[in-house]
Amino acid sequence: MTIQRESDATSDTGAPVDMAERTLVLIKPDALLRGLSGKVLARFEEAGLKIVGVKMRWMDGELVRRHYADLEERLGPDIYRRSSAFMRQSPVIALVLQAPGAVAVVRKLIGASCPDQAAPGTIRGDFSHVGNEAGRVSGKGMANIVHASATVAEAKYEVDLWFTAQELFEYRTLAEQLMY
Repeated sequence: MTIQRESDATSDTGAPVDMAERTLVLIKPDALLRGLSGKVLARFEEAGLKIVGVKMRWMDGELVRRHYADLEERLGPDIYRRSSAFMRQSPVIALVLQAPGAVAVVRKLIGASCPDQAAPGTIRGDFSHVGNEAGRVSGKGMANIVHASATVAEAKYEVDLWFTAQELFEYRTLAEQLMY
């Protein structure tokens, strides 16, 4: 079976569309420890995103450093330290989701990074409400339920970091047959 790729499809404006764009999502320790993993995963599937890879694993110091490669530079050592400790308090569930515009669709579904700014109806807006200031005061990382790739380039890096080619699957869902 052939999945339609960027070179095969165009938007209304004639721009190429990647019908099989992939993005990485991590279900973070706060979601896992609160028993929200199934609800979070359901949101993505209900929106027509296809799971093409999934695994659970502990993030050791090296994986945290590679995954958050620029976090310390962008936001400082304190945020990196808090984020590293937060992400290592339990296993995480890593997902590769696929759909046209997957990166943007996932970002829309999860809402703003700071839960106190996330709109109701988004994953973060519905399941977390504590903002960055509370994390700073408590010395804890931001409990915002999920991590998701912010750009297509970041998604490529993160998918390759977390998954081998053999761990990613090609198949066609009923939603794909109905929607595109």
